[in-house]
Amino acid sequence: MTTERDGRRGDGGALTESWDDPPPSAGGPVARALAPLRRLGRWLVEEVAADRERWVLWGPVGFGTGAALYFALHAEPPWWSGLAAVGGAAVLLIGLRRWLAAAILALAGLVVALGFLVAQAETARVAAPILTRELAGAEVTGRVMAVERRPGAVRLTLRDPTISRLNPEETPKAVRIRISDRHPPPAPGAMVRLRASLSPPAPPAEPGAFDFQRRAFFMGLGATGFSVGGAETIEAPPVTGWSRVAVWFEQARGHIAARVAATIADPVEASVTAALLNGEEFAIPDATMDAFRFSGLAHLLSISGLHVGIAAGILFYVVRALLALSPWIALRWPIKKIAALFGILSALAYTLLVGAPLPTVRSVLMTGMVMGAIMLDRDPLSMRLVAFAGLVTTALDPEGMLGPSFQMSFAAVVALIAVFERISEPMAVWRRGFGWFGQSLIYVGGIVLTSVIATLATLPFSLFHFQQIAFYGVLSNMIAIPITSFWVMPWSLVAYALFPFGWEAPAVIAMNWGDRAVIATAVFFAGLPWSSITVPAMPVGGFVAVVLGGLWLCGWTRPWRWLGLVAVLGGLASPALVARPDLLVSGDGKLVGVRTASGRLSLSAKSPGRTGETWLQRDGTPQAADSWPVSGGGADGRLSCDALGCVYRLHGRSASILRLPDALDDDCGATDAVIAAVSARGCRAPLVIDRWRLRREGAHALYVTPDGVRADSVRDHRGDRPWTASRP
Repeated sequence: MTTERDGRRGDGGALTESWDDPPPSAGGPVARALAPLRRLGRWLVEEVAADRERWVLWGPVGFGTGAALYFALHAEPPWWSGLAAVGGAAVLLIGLRRWLAAAILALAGLVVALGFLVAQAETARVAAPILTRELAGAEVTGRVMAVERRPGAVRLTLRDPTISRLNPEETPKAVRIRISDRHPPPAPGAMVRLRASLSPPAPPAEPGAFDFQRRAFFMGLGATGFSVGGAETIEAPPVTGWSRVAVWFEQARGHIAARVAATIADPVEASVTAALLNGEEFAIPDATMDAFRFSGLAHLLSISGLHVGIAAGILFYVVRALLALSPWIALRWPIKKIAALFGILSALAYTLLVGAPLPTVRSVLMTGMVMGAIMLDRDPLSMRLVAFAGLVTTALDPEGMLGPSFQMSFAAVVALIAVFERISEPMAVWRRGFGWFGQSLIYVGGIVLTSVIATLATLPFSLFHFQQIAFYGVLSNMIAIPITSFWVMPWSLVAYALFPFGWEAPAVIAMNWGDRAVIATAVFFAGLPWSSITVPAMPVGGFVAVVLGGLWLCGWTRPWRWLGLVAVLGGLASPALVARPDLLVSGDGKLVGVRTASGRLSLSAKSPGRTGETWLQRDGTPQAADSWPVSGGGADGRLSCDALGCVYRLHGRSASILRLPDALDDDCGATDAVIAAVSARGCRAPLVIDRWRLRREGAHALYVTPDGVRADSVRDHRGDRPWTASRP
């Protein structure tokens, strides 16, 4: 036993030592009963030890876990908590450094604590005032830092604004204001004055829904609004420093959009072409966006790693080919390394030009590592590249880790690398055994396999964030991705080179031919029966199970990795185990939804707006049931209404939804819950959701059971954090 253990120590013997079975004569019935558990534990530890080369991949996972734990808190922790956690974990690591297994656990705790600290520090860094009340007709003066062209409107981001009726200490660092496209948009960098109605960033439409308020906080946005008039440009000093570079790239994006619109007559095709050139997808009509979404091609319109990788790869091969044309240069200069340097520079320039969205930053990091590996004569493709990119991206934007863009981008890349790590050698053997026709078939098969893997890897994230499944995504991507890779992106690089001279029209037109084919592909597949379905929202617990299970499946190489598949399948099944609310109340109390006997939602307004759309999407239904009656019954017999309000009945319980305050006296003593958009102080119903409670706690979800009516609010779900903008 001793000899065997000593021989294993280089392969993790110190980890497995404590799990060795005791001699048969040792212990009693308890020891014998625990023997299977000891053997299981020894097997698990041996698996971990055998996969020690993959340990480093779990560093970013632990770091991200620490950041996620910070955002999951319901109250802001003390400023010193992150430092204390890091210091405690470091001291523990030093004290346990002689015991490998304990030291590894202490190191894991240190990495988690670092993620927590970085997220806490980033929150403190970006902290700025957030508007807590609506301001109508406020005069706003600020510098234009972004101009986003949308159908029928232009959205301006103003930095360092001054706002009438707000003290300087209450004024946000940046605001976003929409103006009609009937007014000429101001140039980026200009100082403007306008009159606008402002509101705090929108909180979640229901508990667990997307938290735009949190995203706005980390983007530096403290208010949003609209202006009925145009923006007046006023005299001001020019921008300086890094802001000058940002303004220059913003002006370049606007110039590209204008030149594309002047070259391509069709507005839909022009908007898609411009989106691929400057990263602005806001101008694409809703119908076209829906077609891309339902066909599984929406990722092609959101500038991501695919576009950066293609752009860098094309320039790498073009530069290398051009340098190879000269025998003198090819024999004396390291042309492969020079081409790799150009690939890095092209990725950086492209990222800045499209506004540096998070997936693009991730791809630039990975592209830089790939090209750097080429320059250093190293293997350019490995899971460690993804791990490094994930660690740096999370450190740069911890909150962005919670969004779909980050998650879907990394999920696709991790899954693709994990699969191709296992099949790359067999594929290389197959390639040598086939001629040009066989290799062409292998190439086509590679595209199909890539589409299948990426679609399956991103499916859970699409279900969690968008509640949507695109059934023809694999087929549509098999057509659209080659067109984008081999036609659209090469012509886009040519167009970039010609824009400074005003000669871009031929390249833009050629690029648009490919865009037209991609649009036609999206429209065709979106129009097929069952092209897309909406499913109920996945609970957070199920989503966590899917993420951890997927990481386990891709992070290890030993057979035990298949345990992750169990967690993935369990997480995907979790929506069926969670009941959706019986009633939903918007944050202002003006919109209420009730569940009918058929299971669908019936909404109190014919035009429910974005809040109602979010409810239906998370409910897994494309449209609401029949709207509420003015009087009489509705919701399949569960709802009865009159001029004063409605009463919803289920399981022997009832909830009153007031239309007029006159119904308060009668309903407060007759129902289990009262819902009112006005003040209901003095109402003694078991549950009262009125104007003041809604202002404090946000939108509510109500669950009716035989025991009573239970309420869950947005505040219950996310707590009081710096980004929740508590209202007076």
